[in-house]
Amino acid sequence: MSEQQRQRELPAQRAHRARPGVVIVGAGMAGVQTAVALREKGYEGPVTLIGAERHPPYDRPPLSKAVLLGTADSPAYDIDFAALGVELRLGVEVTGLRPAAREVDTGAGPVPYGLLVIATGAEPVALPGTAATSGVHLLRTLDDAEALRPVLDRGAGTVVVGAGWIGAEFTTAARAAGCAVTVVEAADRPLPGALPAEVAAPMADWYAESGAELLTGARVAAVEPGTVVLADGRRLSAEAVVVGIGARPTTDWLAGSGIALGPDGAIVADERLATSLPDVYAVGDCASFPSARYGERLLVHHWDNALQGPRTVAAQAVGESEQIYDPVPYFWSEQFGRFVQYAGHHAAADTLLWRGGPAEAAWSVVWLRDGVLVALLAVGRPRDLAQGRKLIEAGARLDPALAADPSVPLRKAVL
Repeated sequence: MSEQQRQRELPAQRAHRARPGVVIVGAGMAGVQTAVALREKGYEGPVTLIGAERHPPYDRPPLSKAVLLGTADSPAYDIDFAALGVELRLGVEVTGLRPAAREVDTGAGPVPYGLLVIATGAEPVALPGTAATSGVHLLRTLDDAEALRPVLDRGAGTVVVGAGWIGAEFTTAARAAGCAVTVVEAADRPLPGALPAEVAAPMADWYAESGAELLTGARVAAVEPGTVVLADGRRLSAEAVVVGIGARPTTDWLAGSGIALGPDGAIVADERLATSLPDVYAVGDCASFPSARYGERLLVHHWDNALQGPRTVAAQAVGESEQIYDPVPYFWSEQFGRFVQYAGHHAAADTLLWRGGPAEAAWSVVWLRDGVLVALLAVGRPRDLAQGRKLIEAGARLDPALAADPSVPLRKAVL
């Protein structure tokens, strides 16, 4: 950097250059993309990326799909961290944060930071009482997927606890491998926390079509070796049990740090993803943020959030304080031969419109609030998703009659 360039630096940039640099805790998508975005924004100071797993940083979506079936190459990111000037510290557990000392504690000793980015993601919720039970699996890490691959290789009879996104994707892979699968869901339908009943209930048919058995309104009382015992006394044979009952932010290590956490355990970040502590940011699954677009705080446990948020954090690191974070949430799921996509946030919607019906091969649902498109679910209709996402970003108002006609492109339904 020339002397002239140095003189043009903003005070925040000069301050950070004089400090130990940026330390990123968490080497998943959010952490990796933060490191990449910092360099893309021109940050020249030291960048250290700390990951608890021993593996080189990798992408998680393939874990519940091709990695399980052994049909994918390594999911490791094709990123030359050395060329980026990013120091990787892998297999290092972070145990605490001491903001007064501007250090994070790790099993390998304290690490000082000038600016800290927390990207520790979320961890799967375990089924109570199963920690020491053999044959019970979670699916979050590469090690988890590798432990489950022999289950699929031998076509083992499997019980899946939870009919959420992970449960559906694992069931899809297990059926493709020839496993007998029974899915146990405590609610009366799949995806109870994600979609309203009228949308999610028809998806129960997808399980039967695949040859899996879905038991709704069924609660697990205990897991014994080779058996899942339900609350009503039924006993399900299970060579393996896969648990997919949700995830919670990985923030326990922050106890005593003074950082503000919400009742959901998420770090409370502001519209620039800054936390309640100075020079500490949070991004991805571990943090909630206020959405002016939706008028509420959002906690988004999806890949796209981990991809987009780091750009805002990197902007703050180089002094671009005008950039705020208020995305249209987006995610996708491949299950039972269907490509399911969702954009937006439908919690406050007042109108739900079908574009086609669930008995058809492809259909969509749109949600409006005061006539404005706020969310869309597309099953096998990628054009609806692509157009709808842009319309949500624009705050477009739709003609309900046209929006409910699947033959009319969504962009043609704009008033």
